[in-house]
Amino acid sequence: MADPRFEEFYGYRYEDLSEGMTAAYGRTITESDILLFAGLSGDTNPVHLNEELAADSMFKGRIAHGMLSSSFISTVFGTKLPGPGCIYLSQTLKFKAPVRAGDTVVARVTLLELVPEKRKAIFKTECTVGDTVVLTGEAEIMVPKR
Repeated sequence: MADPRFEEFYGYRYEDLSEGMTAAYGRTITESDILLFAGLSGDTNPVHLNEELAADSMFKGRIAHGMLSSSFISTVFGTKLPGPGCIYLSQTLKFKAPVRAGDTVVARVTLLELVPEKRKAIFKTECTVGDTVVLTGEAEIMVPKR
């Protein structure tokens, strides 16, 4: 049971969830996002930072870090569905298309299954840019009870 002083900070409780629930978060990727993510993560792969080298790559130009887009899935879980108080247990990811500075990434989660004996929720996860799916996966989240 959560400390009652922090009750207002929590999102959905396990008992409030139902299969099919969905939530999303969108953000337009900036040059600053890419540079800051490179600095924070230590991933300075030239395909993210060097336009001349990236122009020679299969992407024909610089791309954002795939993990930057995937981090927006965590944003949805931690702020919207289930929201504050949930615990991220696992995530699979399949990267399907590149994201570039100026693209707006929409991260969306959909509740697929509830596992009552462990207070776990299984979610489909997806990021899109326009009509293009840029990554897909599945996540397992532990959700606090009332």
